[in-house]
Amino acid sequence: MGARNRRLVGNSGGEWGNVGVLTGEYRHNLDEKGRLFVPARLREELGETFILTRGLDNCLFGFSIPTWNELQKRLDQLPVNKAASRAFTRLLFSGASECTPDRQGRILIPTVLRQFAGLTRETVVLGVSQRLEIWDAQRWDEYTKTAGSSFAQLAEEMVDFNLG
Repeated sequence: MGARNRRLVGNSGGEWGNVGVLTGEYRHNLDEKGRLFVPARLREELGETFILTRGLDNCLFGFSIPTWNELQKRLDQLPVNKAASRAFTRLLFSGASECTPDRQGRILIPTVLRQFAGLTRETVVLGVSQRLEIWDAQRWDEYTKTAGSSFAQLAEEMVDFNLG
C-alpha cells in the first residue's frame, strides 16, 4: 500500500487503526453480469475483501473490513427502541455484501444494490476518506452540478466542526 496515502485515523488512541485514505474519481462501465472494475489504488486501501452496502444519496458505500467492524460497533450502540435506528441499521446491514475483486479487479455488485443505486452501465467510483462510493454516472453528474454550485456555502456551514 502506498505509504504516501497512509495515516493514522480516528481518536488519539487510533481505534480505527492504520487505515489508508481513499481519494479520487474514476469512471467505469458496469458489465452485463453486474461486475464493476475497482481501481487498484482503491483496492489496495480497502483490502482483499471489503463490504459493499446501501449508502446515502442513492449511491453505494464500500468499507474495509476494519472500518466496517468499527461502524458496526458504533451502530450497535443505537437504541433499538427508536424507529429511525432500527430502520437505518436494517437497511444498511441487510444490503451488505462481502466483495472480493477477481483477478481483473472487478467486483460483482448484487442485483438489490444495483437497483437501489440505479446503476445501469456508466458508473463513477469515488474514494471518500474512509469509504468507497459507487454512483450511477448521470446521478453523480447531477449531484455535482447541484452541490458544486453551493460548495462555498457548504464550507461555511462546516465551520461549526472546527476544521481549521
